[in-house]
Amino acid sequence: MKIGFFGAGKMAEGILSAIEDKTSVIMAEKVEARAVELVKKYKVVTTEDVKTVALTAKTIFLAVRPQDVDAVAAEVAPLLTSAQTLVSIVAGKTLAKLRAAFGEKVKLIRVMPNLALRANAGMCAICAAPNAKKADVKLVEKILGGAGETVVLDEKHFDAVTALSGSGPAYFAYMEEAMMEGGVALGLDPKVARLLAEQTMYGTAKFLRESQMALRPFIDGVCTKGGTTAAGMTKLDKPAFKKMVAATLAAAAKRSKELA
Repeated sequence: MKIGFFGAGKMAEGILSAIEDKTSVIMAEKVEARAVELVKKYKVVTTEDVKTVALTAKTIFLAVRPQDVDAVAAEVAPLLTSAQTLVSIVAGKTLAKLRAAFGEKVKLIRVMPNLALRANAGMCAICAAPNAKKADVKLVEKILGGAGETVVLDEKHFDAVTALSGSGPAYFAYMEEAMMEGGVALGLDPKVARLLAEQTMYGTAKFLRESQMALRPFIDGVCTKGGTTAAGMTKLDKPAFKKMVAATLAAAAKRSKELA
């Protein structure tokens, strides 16, 4: 089955890297240097014309900037059919907006990915329009599952998803930065402090994912009574900290709703 892309940026490349049969892929990319790069790296077919993708692919990922959606829709909407599925990873474009732009025929699926997709460790939330079939959703889950984790949700939850996993990489990196700076303040070399912070965060996340251990027992287990971790947690484990995190997510969710 032919898989297409409107747009060939880094997020599109993250999805592409997870597709097993890359000979089945056609990507629309107007920047010649970028197209050449993708052809050399993945042996995919590229074209400057989004219409060629619309006429060729059955499942098409919409991976352009939000401000470019209308221009793409103007070119391809008359060509899309009910046999095709358009999968949007564009931030802030609801199913209703996509339907208005791309017409009534094409089946629509909306995805909220995050930047970790580029490392094949992404988190993608998926919601489907009423005319999308279960098989269409399963196919998208399979493709995106090769680039990380997926979850199927109602679209009403997408503002929360945007705030938590969509914006989350920045919050995670900010915490790493704070830990690194704290280590430097204690006399560590910045590169060493970053390595210690980053590997600790990565390893902890990996352990928690693989073990499925509940979070509070894990925290309590690390916090030996009278030990170093317990001393540190006296500064961190405050209601104000969790309120600040909750307020951060609420602000991001509010902005997501405004942009939609």
